[in-house]
Amino acid sequence: MSRNSSATRERLIQAALELFSSQGVTETTTRQIAELAHVNEVTLFRQFRSKQGLLLAVIEDSGVFTHLGESLKAQVDCTINVEQALKNYGRDRLQALADIPELLRSVVGESGKYTIENRQALGRGVDQANQDVAKYLATVIERDRLQLRLPPQKLASLLNSMLFGYFAIELTSEFHHLWHDSEDFLESLVELFLHGAVSSEAFTVESSQANLHAATDLEQKVADLPASLVHSILRQAKKQSLRNYALAYILFGSGLLPDEIVALERSHQISDPQEHLLQVTQGAVRQVPVNQWIMGKRYGSYIRNPLTQWLKSSKDHHSALFVNEQGKRMSEAEIGAAWQEFTSGLLNPDGEPLLIEQARQTWCVEMLMRGIDLADLMILSGWDATELQLYLLRSKEKAALERALRLDREG
Repeated sequence: MSRNSSATRERLIQAALELFSSQGVTETTTRQIAELAHVNEVTLFRQFRSKQGLLLAVIEDSGVFTHLGESLKAQVDCTINVEQALKNYGRDRLQALADIPELLRSVVGESGKYTIENRQALGRGVDQANQDVAKYLATVIERDRLQLRLPPQKLASLLNSMLFGYFAIELTSEFHHLWHDSEDFLESLVELFLHGAVSSEAFTVESSQANLHAATDLEQKVADLPASLVHSILRQAKKQSLRNYALAYILFGSGLLPDEIVALERSHQISDPQEHLLQVTQGAVRQVPVNQWIMGKRYGSYIRNPLTQWLKSSKDHHSALFVNEQGKRMSEAEIGAAWQEFTSGLLNPDGEPLLIEQARQTWCVEMLMRGIDLADLMILSGWDATELQLYLLRSKEKAALERALRLDREG
């Protein structure tokens, strides 16, 4: 049964790739995809939930900017310096892009017609890719004892943007005389990064601290959520299902990312009256606590909470911590879809739809507000000091505001 399901999924992905490439994403219907794959339309929806989910699966299957974490981690020891690391990564990404030119033409050309959910989902994929590349570059740069002039995530974002921009130009124009070929482009790109983004000056604690302060001017604003909105999300998730309630609880109570949640096994949790922990095996390997208290409100105990209730209610015997309606391990796309479900109708303070990344941002700020120091949060989150610096400033800003309000009330 598992092999048949896998084969069906592969046929649907291949059919979607063929139709998306030949007639565009917008013009392609789920019925056309199902017919070409020789399955009924219901099977497509069971596998991918929507055409949006199938598009994401096609992009993930291509490996352009997805599933980079483990492969990049394995490549670190295969590089002798930052220059080689940049060139290796650039060559791999350009080759992956070159393998699906027609699909990319369609995705880019029709982006203005996509729904906000589709654009958000694609944006989450790009953001995850940037995080994976940032960890890869930070590891190589630290190994070579170099000094960064830009935070790793900003560096990764610029690198991916330039690679994709180069390929977009190659796809849409001729005779531009900008580069002789992709190797010429990569040489220029690496030269720019080596002389503009990193420095061979000796790495020191003082220079590292200077970089942390400089990063605050370059990073985007932390978009943590207020307590009332977090509680509304958890209430809405609870009304929908125990699984969604448990997912929301883990996102806000442990600060895990979707790819980390996907990899969780039932055996990865430790629950007793004194503590509830999760063993994270994806990305930075570590243990994280499952908080009883979230934004000032208690959600059960260490042995009875939304996650333990979900596991007790589950009738299947799958090893995965979270499974879908078909009894299979949930994918990142399915976790993203669940987030869309239990945040439906809710907006952030700026009036914009909620993004799943905001759960981790909110958790980071809350942990700092509750008194954890930066070194401990680095261990729990798997992020480095540069990535967490902005969250530290945000927590100080909120703490100062709370003190000012308390003084006003006392006065």
